Amino acid sequence: MDIRTRRAYEAPGKDDGYRILVDRIWPRGVSKEDLALDDWNKTLAPSDDLRKWFDHDPDKWDEFQRRYRQELDDCTGPVNELLKHVRNGRVTLVFGAKDEDHNNAEALRDYLREKA
Repeated sequence: MDIRTRRAYEAPGKDDGYRILVDRIWPRGVSKEDLALDDWNKTLAPSDDLRKWFDHDPDKWDEFQRRYRQELDDCTGPVNELLKHVRNGRVTLVFGAKDEDHNNAEALRDYLREKA
């Protein structure tokens, strides 16, 4: 199982595999062509309420992950679809946040690893 994360502002890698944007909001200043996505699934992103509450505050990271996992548990269709891609090869979760350690793509990657 090979799940990677990459900021939307980084150039796509030739070995990224299946690239999916996992943010609810499109990254500012980045064109669709530049992202070279295979998919954009907003339902895999945290809800607007959770995203706004978290506000990328590292002090809220543990609670954010707990709440986000609950949302993902209720999102079985899109999660299962993404797991199919994970089981078939490399997947890169694309995100727009500046914080590379405390973002929904990192939390989603950990969640998927447990489910796969």
